Amino acid sequence: MPLSGLSCPPPKRAQRDLSRKANGSRNRDKARVKVARAHARVARRDFHHRLSTRLIRENQAVAVETLAVNGLARTRLAASVHDAGWSAFVHMLEYKAARYGRRLVRIGRFEPTSRVCSVCGVKDGPKPLHVREWACSGCGAVLDRDINAAVNVATAAGLAASARGAQVRPEPVRAQRDEAGTRRSGRPAAVGIPGS
Repeated sequence: MPLSGLSCPPPKRAQRDLSRKANGSRNRDKARVKVARAHARVARRDFHHRLSTRLIRENQAVAVETLAVNGLARTRLAASVHDAGWSAFVHMLEYKAARYGRRLVRIGRFEPTSRVCSVCGVKDGPKPLHVREWACSGCGAVLDRDINAAVNVATAAGLAASARGAQVRPEPVRAQRDEAGTRRSGRPAAVGIPGS
């Protein structure tokens, strides 16, 4: 969804519209902005596809925290929140998890993941966003805000055993049809799992 009221055509059509505008005109400037916005949207979607595929292929289970995007959009971070495309990214994770047989767990948005100490479980008060590291009042552990929240999300999702360093060997995953090779004779080639 574009940030301003201007609609955003696909890059090919936007580029074609730009080439028809006269040099130095105001309409050319508007068309140039449309081209840039269309290319940014395609680049963001490409990044989301690559990252979601990598996360799903490399992990047996993925946990995400449900965010109140509408609430975040009312703050001064509105432009970057809408630009990030969180719901589209989570949607990609959902259907790719179903495709590859992985587990996607959603954590409720009212779970206090950044307020609870992941070491002792003491709930501290709210912290402003500029506080990136804090010391627990219960055990004195110095915690990074993002790493602490990630550990708490994994704990809430029931994935804490693998998050805490337990030896977990991933099961071999059968290759998808388009990933499996074929021999010249037409019979499918045997796809081996590396390291097994």
